[in-house]
Amino acid sequence: MSRNVINRLGESLSPESLALIQKAGALAAERRLSVYLVGGVVRDILLGRANSDLDLVVEGSAIKLAEALAGEVGGRLVVHRRFGTAKIRARNLIIDLAMARAETYARPGALPSVRPSSIHDDLARRDFTVNAMALRLDPGSFGKLVDPFDGQPDLGRKLIRILHDRSFIDDATRMLRAVRYEQRFGFRLEVSTEKLLRQNVSMMGTISGDRIRHELELILKEEHPEKALKRAGDLGLLGEVHPALGGNGWLKKVFDKARKVASPPSPALYFALLTYRFNGPDCEDFIVRLKMPGTVSRVIRDTARLREQTPLLDRPELPPSAISGLLEEYSPTSIQACAISSDSSLVQERLNLYLTRWRHVRTGLDGRALQKLGVPSGPRLGRMLKALQDAKLDGKIETRQDETDLVQRWLSQGR
Repeated sequence: MSRNVINRLGESLSPESLALIQKAGALAAERRLSVYLVGGVVRDILLGRANSDLDLVVEGSAIKLAEALAGEVGGRLVVHRRFGTAKIRARNLIIDLAMARAETYARPGALPSVRPSSIHDDLARRDFTVNAMALRLDPGSFGKLVDPFDGQPDLGRKLIRILHDRSFIDDATRMLRAVRYEQRFGFRLEVSTEKLLRQNVSMMGTISGDRIRHELELILKEEHPEKALKRAGDLGLLGEVHPALGGNGWLKKVFDKARKVASPPSPALYFALLTYRFNGPDCEDFIVRLKMPGTVSRVIRDTARLREQTPLLDRPELPPSAISGLLEEYSPTSIQACAISSDSSLVQERLNLYLTRWRHVRTGLDGRALQKLGVPSGPRLGRMLKALQDAKLDGKIETRQDETDLVQRWLSQGR
């Protein structure tokens, strides 16, 4: 088995990453420490998928090993002594080291209390069997699989299985992770795991908003996040996050369109589309519940307000200047969200024209140039600059000379 895993290590990891973990194993052996490659990277190695995450668990002092490794490879070392963890940045690689630990939960949804322990206990605290595997890195047993919970057979059966019956109670975010992995790999929830998930969906209420938001952000980073969202909706998870949330076919349509105009779409754009059909109060509830950061909150609010204004943009007689005046107060991402979501081709066209052309239109004459032409400073100057901008947007003027002639005509008319 080790030889097969070693071959797959070379397929999934870059030569630089492989050399780094080999060096870590050799340094650990010299110090009589045991070090393991753990987590999703082991799962992906067994699946033959590329993964650049290097997460190491050390039975003993992870910090001492990190200091020795950083000294050897010349990387930048960041140490968190309180948690017994360290991070090394070496060239284009990042490697995380942590001591092996066991954990207990004081109450459902609480962050765990941890204590130093063995690799077996460290794997036992993880979410699913397919993520609870490790590879030994010491030179004598390099690549040997440590699989106390039969993660490898579950990979073969394409199953997502929790490690114990209280898993979703201890940490309800695992329910969102379960559907994310299920849909990413084309797996299915193991029967008892799905049963326990459905029984415990209400435990989502024990999780803080920022932790739920983090899990949703991870879903939105998937290649096709709408798959996991639909599955989460079918399982009742989205309704526990917010009653107005859903993962229906409409969402797939707009997410597909978003990926055509932005590669990849930003989380803010995805969140705007996710909440596009919310009313104002639901948007506010969602923002507060998930403790949305200010920039994303603004996009969600702008999208909700602009959606109410889109019927105005469907009036054929509206000139570009009026459209630009209406849209200038909204964030570009919210405008993009409405362009993607609107059912009106005219609205879509106008929103896209604003994003690609109209908002970038600038006059050749600025305030100083207008003063030289005889426009006094003050409110009149501002109004004339705005009128000049509108004229250019509406195609009434094109060149700088056109602008000068128009200003002089206005002045002669006493405007």
